[in-house]
Amino acid sequence: MEYRIETDSMGEVKVPKDVYWGAQTERSFENFEIGIEKIPMEVIRAFAILKKAAAMANHRLGKLDQRRMEIISQVCDEILSGKLERHFPLAVWQTGSGTQSNMNVNEVIANRGNEIAGEKLFHPNDHANMSQSSNDTFPTAMHIAAVMEIQNRLFPAMDMLTSAFRRLEEENQGIIKTGRTHLQDATPIAFSQEISGWRNCLEKTRAMLEDSLKGLKELALGGTAVGTGLNAPKGFDTEVAKAVSELTGVDFVTAPNKFHSLTSKDDIVFAHGALKALAANLMKIANDIRWLASGPRCGLGEITIPENEPGSSIMPGKVNPTQCESVTMVAVQVMANDVAVGMAASQGNFELNVYMPVCIYNFLQSVRLLSDSIVSFEKHCVCGIKANREKMDENLHRSLMLVTCLNPHIGYDNAAKTAKKAYRENISLKEACVALGFLTPEQFDQVFHPEQMV
Repeated sequence: MEYRIETDSMGEVKVPKDVYWGAQTERSFENFEIGIEKIPMEVIRAFAILKKAAAMANHRLGKLDQRRMEIISQVCDEILSGKLERHFPLAVWQTGSGTQSNMNVNEVIANRGNEIAGEKLFHPNDHANMSQSSNDTFPTAMHIAAVMEIQNRLFPAMDMLTSAFRRLEEENQGIIKTGRTHLQDATPIAFSQEISGWRNCLEKTRAMLEDSLKGLKELALGGTAVGTGLNAPKGFDTEVAKAVSELTGVDFVTAPNKFHSLTSKDDIVFAHGALKALAANLMKIANDIRWLASGPRCGLGEITIPENEPGSSIMPGKVNPTQCESVTMVAVQVMANDVAVGMAASQGNFELNVYMPVCIYNFLQSVRLLSDSIVSFEKHCVCGIKANREKMDENLHRSLMLVTCLNPHIGYDNAAKTAKKAYRENISLKEACVALGFLTPEQFDQVFHPEQMV
């Protein structure tokens, strides 16, 4: 491999000749050979947005000339297009402030910018990092990435699954089945009502996520090193937030208190709490579906789901609810990520949090996994759910909890005696009720209507 010599404040460093990163990136690359987890490209793209916005703001405020602003913008556009992905190699397990990733972006912008300019026009700190500090750029990138991924990736997936459940509700109107509480038979419920509960799980958590976006749309940029805004021109914070908004189409604002935005990650914690709530709801929905589809002969068997692949290497013909299992594993991972996010956010010592890379890594993994699993779940499972009407009707009329409709006519205690006798002697509720002398056959038929119990 051929190398070139790059320099930083600590001296000279050998850097591969074919990369755009510089000395500080190379030092980090060599010093933190830990794991396989890299700074997510969502963060790098967010950096490209904020660096372009910073160049625009610095130009508008008279700090950066037109040519440099245009070339910085061009390089940032190349980063956003994915053209330069291989030039961002750093591990999550680096400095907790994310300084080296900020410098990675600065160095790529400067070296690629010099290549475009055909002369040494850019310095990574003086131009790409103008009016900025790693301490305000990394939390800004965290917020931009979080907002963009939730809005552009997670919400569309959730809306698709919500629509699928709404369609299933309409298709299954009028089907009455037994309800279940404590994994035991309960009073009847319409299948469409059960599905509406699944749908509302998504609608409620979507509303929670929307609430969390307000805090995530506040940007630390302009606080520089410790929140005072040192070395940033007056009005830079509001001007750069305006530029970020222009570039993304999202209404970002400058954080009203930079001392808070540099050291506290509570907005990320709050938003991830909503992601955890979504994971919990998806766990519930996936479990309901796989239990209702259990069988095919010795389970509940009240619904059928698509058969996607063989389920056993030893049992011929076995098919498993694999999409449901995938969703529930994702839910477990998101719940685990919530612990990491919360712990990382608690490490805001004095003027800076120094667990930011691991915090946003886990946050974005949660968004990515939830988005992808929801799309897969809808495509390969939910879209093909079919009610087994015969099995639902059979289970409904075998349920002893239909006796609840007799409470107003024979009282709770007598209804309980009826249910226990029917269960003990394996006879119908009607037979038990008549045998106990609580109602005549005609009276029983007048008041016993399971379809009216929903």
